[in-house]
Amino acid sequence: MILLASQSPYKRQQLSALGLPVSFCSPDTDESALPGEHPRDTALRLAAAKAENPASANSTDWVIGSDQTAHLESETHLLRKPGSIEAAIEQLTYCSGQTVLFHSGIAVRPPGTRAARVAVETVRVRFRNLDKETISRYIRKEMPLDCVGAFKCEGLGISLFESIESRDPTALVGLPMIALCRLLREAGLTIP
Repeated sequence: MILLASQSPYKRQQLSALGLPVSFCSPDTDESALPGEHPRDTALRLAAAKAENPASANSTDWVIGSDQTAHLESETHLLRKPGSIEAAIEQLTYCSGQTVLFHSGIAVRPPGTRAARVAVETVRVRFRNLDKETISRYIRKEMPLDCVGAFKCEGLGISLFESIESRDPTALVGLPMIALCRLLREAGLTIP
């Protein structure tokens, strides 16, 4: 059995696409960044913590932990899930015309082990110059209040971008699927 230490419906959908038996648990992990920690390191550390400490895992589970951080390329201030329409408008206004880096950490803990195998994928997103009307219209249509960056790239949010650069574009949704499949294979799980 594979246990995904996440309540994200987006990550659940991604993982379910592999056709493997999957269950889900809510990770009991403090998701705060450490003082001076780079966002890439935060994503990697939190992914490993979620894979190594899920409350409901047993010794026969393959446990997957993941975490995503985002920040403007020019600074390390973390973007968060906005949670409200006002915060989503503020976040997209902040990202307008900017390049934002999304770091998606992934960790796999094979059955009977304590340490997770880890990887991180970075996606570079260049946002178009967005006016207030475009931002408001987008947010009303898609309500991305539970998404880091205040958009859903798998939906209408893609229209907000000028470009995306990544070795693994699935990482932008939340789970870097190419890296995940590689880690699972390296640990001995056959896919497909």
